[in-house]
Amino acid sequence: MPVKPIYTAEADVSGGRNGSAKIAEAGLDLTLASPPAMGGDGKGANPEQLFGAGYAACFIGAMQYATTLDDSLAKVPADASVNAKVGIGPNDAGGFALAVDLHVAMPGLEAAEIQRIVDAGHAICPYSNAVRGNVDVNTTIA
Repeated sequence: MPVKPIYTAEADVSGGRNGSAKIAEAGLDLTLASPPAMGGDGKGANPEQLFGAGYAACFIGAMQYATTLDDSLAKVPADASVNAKVGIGPNDAGGFALAVDLHVAMPGLEAAEIQRIVDAGHAICPYSNAVRGNVDVNTTIA
């Protein structure tokens, strides 16, 4: 099913993993650098960090939205947080693949309720939908 975007983000990158990224709409200008584990100096952001930040932010929004669709879900607390760890490494096909760990904290809610909200969020989140079947995503709750 084709997507009809209601918003389109735009980023300009030059130099690849050791270059720069600009997001004019946000007034953001980032230096990019490969991490030391991949032979870089680590003196800048890398694509995995940016993906993790985007996924975590979007996932919180998806969970919040899910609670507006299902009145049986508790509301996501204002101090909810998602820590995203995005790993990169070689795959069996000769390329590279990602692995994601999402750690979800929702102070004041029971683990079973958090899990219900997390499951609903994964069904809605465009990042979860984009990576499903392609990227190992492990979600833990606090």
